Amino acid sequence: MAWQGLIQQYRAHIPLAAAAPVITLNEGNTPLIRADRLAEQIAPGTGLQLYLKYEGLNPTGSFKDRGMTVAISQAAYEGAKTVICASTGNTAASAAAYAARAGLRCIVLVPEGKIALGKLAACLAYGAEVISIEGSFDDGLRLVRGISQSYPIALVNSVNPWRLEGQKTGAFEICDQLGGRAPDWHCLPVGNAGNISAYWLGYKEYSRGWPRLLGGQAEGAAPIVRGRVIEKPETIATAIRIGNPARWQQAVAALDESDGLITDVSDEQILSSWKQLASLEGVFVEPASATGVAALQKEIALGHLDPTGKTIVCVLTGHGLKDPDTAIKMATLPRSIPATMEALIGVVSE
Repeated sequence: MAWQGLIQQYRAHIPLAAAAPVITLNEGNTPLIRADRLAEQIAPGTGLQLYLKYEGLNPTGSFKDRGMTVAISQAAYEGAKTVICASTGNTAASAAAYAARAGLRCIVLVPEGKIALGKLAACLAYGAEVISIEGSFDDGLRLVRGISQSYPIALVNSVNPWRLEGQKTGAFEICDQLGGRAPDWHCLPVGNAGNISAYWLGYKEYSRGWPRLLGGQAEGAAPIVRGRVIEKPETIATAIRIGNPARWQQAVAALDESDGLITDVSDEQILSSWKQLASLEGVFVEPASATGVAALQKEIALGHLDPTGKTIVCVLTGHGLKDPDTAIKMATLPRSIPATMEALIGVVSE
């Protein structure tokens, strides 16, 4: 049977009412890509089996679609006419698309000047009402939480428990793709901390064996690593530029239960891993997506994680076209030659 979206695939594990509408764009079913060249560069001669869960191939280009299909389905079932969220970009695009699919009004708050243009363009194309605020993502989340408590508006940020019910299916798919088992380690970026919480929920529900979790935060936006709120988070990885994660305590609990690790990585380390993913494995992601890979490299180098014979999955949360500006800035300008065969032969022969 053709794939019809993750609610249809995993309905027995998602507690939506039978009468709830299914608002879907056929999200999920993203590939688990074996990454042997990257594994050999990260941990040569160790027999590391490295896989990349490429969530950038969801309909709006990020993992957010997993949670949004469930959250919007529940909102429609409850009779909501308007949904709202604060976002650094990916949640906004996803909420806007699924709201459009359901025929709902969508209002999005974004931090002024702190959202990648690829994400903003998508929000506007889907018909969302985008409001730029003079503040951070955390300020936006405070505002949307407040308004949703006073008005009949459905909040679809990751504080909404239905989001986690959808996002946990990423763990289901990984287990299915690995032949019914969980990996030894599961690595991913940590921003608002909903995804790490959801994956842990999914593994505990779906798998007999559980992985250890490795979360990666950007140095300039690492509140969980630092143990304190970051008032003005800064990083090139816009998707995780968050100073006060909504799921902070749940993420810490997941890390503790899994005997996991959380670490911070510099923007330089993130961009290095971002480039490796593209040049070694042909996988183009937005910078934040490479944070889990950067964290893995750091912890192996420090001796905190032994990759020998291990199966490790890194979740790549968003497509590279989410943040084309960074790709353009990092690119080498094309070489210019005369339009002659001699000039071309000269280049080929070098």
